[in-house]
Amino acid sequence: MSTYEMENQKRIFAKNLKKYLDRAEKNQTDLQKYMGVSSSTASDWMRGVKMPRMDKVQSIANWLHVQKSDLLEEKLDNEYYLDPETAKIAQEIKDSKELSALFDVQRDMSPEDLTTVYQLALALKKKERG
Repeated sequence: MSTYEMENQKRIFAKNLKKYLDRAEKNQTDLQKYMGVSSSTASDWMRGVKMPRMDKVQSIANWLHVQKSDLLEEKLDNEYYLDPETAKIAQEIKDSKELSALFDVQRDMSPEDLTTVYQLALALKKKERG
């Protein structure tokens, strides 16, 4: 594996690790304790500086209730949506800290319907702020 490929693999792992820790409502300290590693080792994994051995990756995957490939492979967050325009809008909503919790739709929703949901959510947040 080339240096570039190894650095890319570390970056992908770090990104996925953060994502699945967030989904599991766990953090770096939880990871450190579970894996029995130092805080600097857990930090290196989280920052993509180092990569754990594959047996440790499997252990982390088991702990997070995901597949090992979920931690090792780069996946688009918007693969769920069938229409690319819907996926783009959904990603914008997901990336919005204020709106992501309000968002739960069918994967076959049209871009127009998703835009309506998005605009409605924005309007509700604006109304809430006064």
